[in-house]
Amino acid sequence: MSKSRSLFVCQSCGHEALAWSGRCAGCGEWNTLVETPREQGPSAKWGRGGRTRATAAVRPKRLRDVAAPDVARVQTRIAELDRVLGGGLVPGSLVLLGGSPGIGKSTLTGMALGNVAAAGHSVLYVSGEESAAQVKLRAERLGGAALDVPALAETSLEAVLGTLESERPAVCVIDSVQTLHAEGMTGAPGSVGQVREAAIAIMDVAKRLDCAVILVGHVTKEGAVAGPRVLEHLVDCVLLFEGERERSFRTIRALKNRFGATSEVGVFEMRSGGLVEVEDASARFVGEASAAPGSVVLCAMEGTRPLLVEVQALVAPTEVVPPRRVATGIDRNRLAMVLAVLARHGGPSLSAADVFVNVAGGVRVDEPGADLAVALAIASAHRGEPLASGDGRPLACFGEVGLTGELRPVAHPERRLAEALKFGLGPVLAPPPTETLEGLTAQPTLRDALGATRKQRAVRAAA
Repeated sequence: MSKSRSLFVCQSCGHEALAWSGRCAGCGEWNTLVETPREQGPSAKWGRGGRTRATAAVRPKRLRDVAAPDVARVQTRIAELDRVLGGGLVPGSLVLLGGSPGIGKSTLTGMALGNVAAAGHSVLYVSGEESAAQVKLRAERLGGAALDVPALAETSLEAVLGTLESERPAVCVIDSVQTLHAEGMTGAPGSVGQVREAAIAIMDVAKRLDCAVILVGHVTKEGAVAGPRVLEHLVDCVLLFEGERERSFRTIRALKNRFGATSEVGVFEMRSGGLVEVEDASARFVGEASAAPGSVVLCAMEGTRPLLVEVQALVAPTEVVPPRRVATGIDRNRLAMVLAVLARHGGPSLSAADVFVNVAGGVRVDEPGADLAVALAIASAHRGEPLASGDGRPLACFGEVGLTGELRPVAHPERRLAEALKFGLGPVLAPPPTETLEGLTAQPTLRDALGATRKQRAVRAAA
């Protein structure tokens, strides 16, 4: 019986199977197995019995005896990006930047390379999706030092590695890693084997030359970084550039960072001349908020800085079973949990209504401190009554909602409160803090918070 000369490789996790099946046994994804030719010839590193051949032993060192030099980071001179990276690019590191098509990944990396080149560092831009002429058109729109960046339009992995060896840049951008093709590997560019081989080869050269490499990657339709999970394990930092293409605001956040925190977020605004940093994002989002039914202001924390965003809700009667639950900017499962707690602990029962919740401005909030804002916005939309402070400004709040209806404290309440008071949004509704904070209206349960909003409206109506 002849031996099969092909394997079926999962394009999500890299799992190998001898026969095709609809569902991958490794990750459980459907229709991801692709037939790939099997590499011929036994591997040289294996001996009899499947054991590796003996090699020379290496004496390990204690960690206190290992020399750890203080390496200066390379600043991109884009404050929002540098903060998310943890202070700049580390020489010899690999950064994976993912985002939807047209979100601004190439624009961001072009601006960063231009700033690094203006600071006197050698840079290189490798484009596998565009020609050099197309890259120049974007650089002309950015202006400044972006036109001084050397560009290479190449998809051959060997050619890219050779250019890195000869040019030895301090920072290199490869746009994108899914377009590179290794001559000795089977499979089309972007397949699991090709992406894995390209990432490993680039990592070896980057760490040997102390070159910081930014790999631009694609994303799946669910918004996750495309390619095998091993790619995210290989790189030192994974950045996700997200936002709505129809809106001007963009956010960049770190999903993984070996040299900094993963809770930081940078905010940009897309303009005709490129991306512009939004230093005071709260002012942009709060300026559009209004004291309308279904609208509240959330005092969120993104990394080390507070951020005020508007949470909007719409409740509409429906005859569709089951009713729709649409969440934009928050986790849909979190919305379902808040709706269940509302129905059980003093809020409206919305089993016969569609519920839509949106974080205005295209921002995504993943922290549990948004629970109270979502609950109050839904209750306000259901009653058709606005939640406003004494001077007519939108109500500001934050807090986590527990399954038993209690409000749980969240991190940095004093910084959230200070940010809200800076814009005149007070008093702020929140769980009881561990210390006394002026300008905070503390409520222990969700039922009490809903009752407090009704009392505030009754007082304003009587006045």
